[in-house]
Amino acid sequence: MGWTALVSLTPYYPLYALFFLATGLTDAEVSGLFALWSVTGFLAEVPGGALADRWSRRGSLVLASVFEAAGFAVWTALPGLPGFAAGFVLWGLGGALVSGAAEALVYDGLAAAGAADAYPRVNGWISATELAVQVPTAGLAAGLFAVGGYPLVGWVSVAVCLVAAVAAARLPEPPRAAEAEYEGGPFRAVALREVGLLVLALAVLGGLDAVEEYFPVMAGSWGVPAGLVPLAVLAIPLTGAAGAALAGRVVRWPVPVLATLLAAAAALLGLAAVWARPAALAAVAVFYGLYLAVLVVAEARLQERIRGRYRATLTSVAALGIELTSLVVFAAWAVGGALAIAALVLAAVPLLVVALRNQPAG
Repeated sequence: MGWTALVSLTPYYPLYALFFLATGLTDAEVSGLFALWSVTGFLAEVPGGALADRWSRRGSLVLASVFEAAGFAVWTALPGLPGFAAGFVLWGLGGALVSGAAEALVYDGLAAAGAADAYPRVNGWISATELAVQVPTAGLAAGLFAVGGYPLVGWVSVAVCLVAAVAAARLPEPPRAAEAEYEGGPFRAVALREVGLLVLALAVLGGLDAVEEYFPVMAGSWGVPAGLVPLAVLAIPLTGAAGAALAGRVVRWPVPVLATLLAAAAALLGLAAVWARPAALAAVAVFYGLYLAVLVVAEARLQERIRGRYRATLTSVAALGIELTSLVVFAAWAVGGALAIAALVLAAVPLLVVALRNQPAG
């Protein structure tokens, strides 16, 4: 999806934390901003999905990009704690509008074209693009900063988001299929075994992706010089992109094989944590590729099982669970570092098995 690639090219992404510190904010104030961002997204997550279902998935993506552009404009025009806080609220609202709406738009579009089976492959490539584009985004951010500092980075970010809004407005949105609805609405559907288990599995698996926040920390603590950390960890998202792109091939593999992939990922992360050397980052990269392949499969299976007009809402319920699982990952890191997170990944294997075995394969 071209819209995804455009959004991922926003040059503020690699630099905004440094921008906050450069304006004089303390580490505690920056953490408070991140917390505000998370709380905003948490509160708006399910309402955002419901809005997309009742109104327009395409319109939600357009509005999300406009909100993000507005947030970055406030950051750039009014740098300081109040402006950053306002910008994060706008960005949090935009993120909630995207969550659920994007997946629903892609799946329903493919289904309308008689190509619903292609969703795992398409979704995998979208995820891969989001990761791979981190490389040119970093280069773009560095170049803009060298020429015009944070103001140029900021205004170009605003422009990128507005271009993304225009691109989103051009996405096709098929008419809603006249399918049987779940009695009692979307939240009653979560209680159904066929849907609820996949929502839970996706919530847990998706939340484990919070480990990416710690890849630079791992590199630094395992002996990589600070100046080389960005290059040292670059292979991890690229390998993750490869894993996501290959998910379309593994989506129909037997459940025991998928479970073995996830267990192997956990073992590799645990091995890297014990090895704790710069070379261990190679094991982390393979872990991430295997993990993302399984995650994309879980996302695809959930979309297959949802019927009716509540697709974005139910996907947003899973995204809400992802936020909660992320908090568990953060706590696990504080207690036991990468080894504790590896244990969480391993603990997710039985849930994956139960969720997928209760679903038809096609």
